[in-house]
Amino acid sequence: MSFPWARRYEPKHPAMRWLDEKLPLPRFVFGVTGVGYPVPRNLNYFWNFGVLNGTALVIQMVTGIVLAMHYAANTGFAFNSVEHIMRDVNSGWLIRYAHMNGASLFFASVYIHMFRGLYFGSYKAPREMVWLLGLVILLLLMATAFMGYVLPWGQMSFWGAQVITGLFSAIPLVGEPIQTWLLGGYSPDNATLNRFFALHYLLPFVIAGMVILHIWAIHTPGSSNPTGVEVQGPQDTVPFHPYYTAKDGFSVAVALTLFTMLLFLWPNALGHPDNYVPANALSTPAHIVPEWYFWPFYAILRAFTVDFILPAKLWGVMAMFASIFLLFFLPWLDTSPVRSGHYRPLFRKFYWFGLTPCVLTLGYCGGAPAEPRYVIVSQIAAIYYFAHFLIILPIIARIEKPLPLPNSITASVLSAP
Repeated sequence: MSFPWARRYEPKHPAMRWLDEKLPLPRFVFGVTGVGYPVPRNLNYFWNFGVLNGTALVIQMVTGIVLAMHYAANTGFAFNSVEHIMRDVNSGWLIRYAHMNGASLFFASVYIHMFRGLYFGSYKAPREMVWLLGLVILLLLMATAFMGYVLPWGQMSFWGAQVITGLFSAIPLVGEPIQTWLLGGYSPDNATLNRFFALHYLLPFVIAGMVILHIWAIHTPGSSNPTGVEVQGPQDTVPFHPYYTAKDGFSVAVALTLFTMLLFLWPNALGHPDNYVPANALSTPAHIVPEWYFWPFYAILRAFTVDFILPAKLWGVMAMFASIFLLFFLPWLDTSPVRSGHYRPLFRKFYWFGLTPCVLTLGYCGGAPAEPRYVIVSQIAAIYYFAHFLIILPIIARIEKPLPLPNSITASVLSAP
């Protein structure tokens, strides 16, 4: 969708005019960042998490590059090199803690961003590509985070690599060769650390490229909004700058304040104690658990305990990957013409009292010990998770009677109490 009332880039300084003629980089930045882009006037603070995602990515890339200057990707030196960063490098402790906790900031922001999209129907036409590119970014982010977690070469790093790469061995015929290829051998060792370090350094730049495509895809149909009603004219929009740059700036300031408090007051709160012990292939930790942002998927993996036609391990691996890949089909599973959950009373009930507690339950069980009570709860939650998207959502789309939509974005703003 093109907006004829959008502000065009018109450089005023002679040097900028010359640069724009020879290399239209300022024009490209102006368009991608949305400085002159008209945005729906009713966006709430849930739309600020996209900018926070970009902020978290910049934090991770800058701190990661500095850490790479001092890190040794060798099983004999990796753990000690991290200790060297923490103790001997100027402000190394701060850079390492910012990178370590920055991953949690990134995932928390991404998950809230996704749940906003799920509730307000941001995956529906004409924004399917925006949603699909966002899911690709999520997969790349998960791969990057997993490989980064291995690099400190603590106990949980080593055994996490052993367990997660071991999942591929459940795949018939090609599973074991894939596992061997991932590890560079038959168990985590120097080859594993070297290739994981190389990919962990490379993938953030790939993610940055995907983010540019994601933003570009948003600018084609225009941003979604809480009503789900499309923009009908200039009266429904405001310029991105200064209205939303100020709003985004405030949100980023609040998030960074909380992030700074985490760094200085509880820097190890999200880390596992076993990862502060050097890796030992002869000593298995009592409770192997990934980082918190993988817990819901880990719970789905552990929910399969009985062999049925196929081994339980293979069922768990397939279900874990399917829990993400089914989201790629969400634009076609939910056929309701109404986007926003505000105007879908039945959808809203299942979203807040079904899907949300289900995901939180999976997250809790994924971080808990593999005891029968947690496994049973994981099984129930996993069944509901798949049923919600594959059964409940398509049925709701057919039988639900939506509430009347406002005539326009402006009408919804002016009628708000």
